[in-house]
Amino acid sequence: MHVTVIGTGYLGATHAACLAQLGHQVLGLDTDAHKVAALNSGTPPFFEPGLPELLRRNLAAGRLQFTTDYALAARYANVHFLAVGTPQRPGSYAADVSFLHAAIRALAPHLRGHHVIVGKSTVPVGTAQALQELADTLAAPTATIELAWNPEFLREGHAVADSLRPDRIVLGVQACPAAVLSQHPAPEAAKPAKQQPGPSADRGSFAEPAPPSLAEAALRDIYAQALAQGTAFLVTDLQTAELVKVSANAFLATKISFINAVSEICEATGADVVALSQALGLDQRIGPHFLGAGLGFGGGCLPKDIRAFMARAGELGVDQALTFLREVDAINQRRRQRVVDLAREACGGAVRGHRIAMLGCAFKPNSDDVRDSPALAVAGALALAGAQVAVYDPQGMANAAQEYPTLEYADCAASALRGAHLVILATEWQEFCDLDPHAAAGWVACPQLIDARNALPVPAWQAAGWTVRALGRTLD
Repeated sequence: MHVTVIGTGYLGATHAACLAQLGHQVLGLDTDAHKVAALNSGTPPFFEPGLPELLRRNLAAGRLQFTTDYALAARYANVHFLAVGTPQRPGSYAADVSFLHAAIRALAPHLRGHHVIVGKSTVPVGTAQALQELADTLAAPTATIELAWNPEFLREGHAVADSLRPDRIVLGVQACPAAVLSQHPAPEAAKPAKQQPGPSADRGSFAEPAPPSLAEAALRDIYAQALAQGTAFLVTDLQTAELVKVSANAFLATKISFINAVSEICEATGADVVALSQALGLDQRIGPHFLGAGLGFGGGCLPKDIRAFMARAGELGVDQALTFLREVDAINQRRRQRVVDLAREACGGAVRGHRIAMLGCAFKPNSDDVRDSPALAVAGALALAGAQVAVYDPQGMANAAQEYPTLEYADCAASALRGAHLVILATEWQEFCDLDPHAAAGWVACPQLIDARNALPVPAWQAAGWTVRALGRTLD
């Protein structure tokens, strides 16, 4: 199929490359000409394992290209994915959906024939219906537009695999009578008409008569490989599809904050949160995932999404339903302050004048994303308190330097540790987990370590002469 992907940030660029890898002809669109040029040269604007190779392979094969031209996108395909950002609105918990509205305003007037616009972004419930109404007012007399929602479930650092081999596909469509889990093939009559290749030709319209949902027919075709492998395909109404992603993120954030709240009790009582987490994770009703106590969550999704969820609940008059998310957010923020407090204790009550090595500034390993990064927040707080902070991260330092230009950025872990009075493991990159504690002890001025991710083999570090502190644990 011919498809377009509007927005080429983390979500859009990954989605475009993966759709091309599935064999589709894909045109990515962005208003940033520099980003488009970089993508057309095979250079993604962010770090994601496996994506550069995927991007270059499909550019070379002629299945993928990028543009800034909405008119070209309208001619290129009948299916258009919306993957623009929905950041937190300044001065508010609410999500800013203005980029979605701008994309509809730019695309809809150019459309002719039957078209499907499929939202991928995480949005407040009710956004899809508003976008449908906007598209209807802008559509030409010869155009019909169906707005559907297909939320993404990508994990940074695993986005390529998550796109090519999803654990479920959710599609919200207009006037769906019930949420029905269905994996059977779409009726032949419901499939879109075959289209001739070529980016400049008019793509025509879907086969007539049109089925109740062109979106479902189109997405069954687009995701045919995943469906053939047994991936669950859940068709719902628009509101349910919008709520699925934000509900999933709220649940995961709650699980993380729960174990971090328990770690506060562990610190007060001398219990070990790592052993406790292992015991909880063996309960099949709970499971081990997202039970790693530590510095907490960050990035461009979980923090903003739980806040936007609370804001939307308030707008709907059901704010009490999600008041617990305020404490989820507060627990997450307290973990950052706890690491700062541990650093002060390790430095004799004040960090001023002490050199502190920060291992990691990305919000998670295998990513260069520093948005709302707990690691970078701690580094900034220590620097403001007078510490000399040296940061090393395998991928995140260029982005971190834009937010905190006054921090020192080292070219390797050894350089960051050299002369340090305290080392903080803030992002659990495998490179840091594999550090030789004996060699590291020779680089520092004082072998003191805060394992803020509970990721290191503490006995090995202690045997090498290190004093180790960790969240939720009392270590001798």
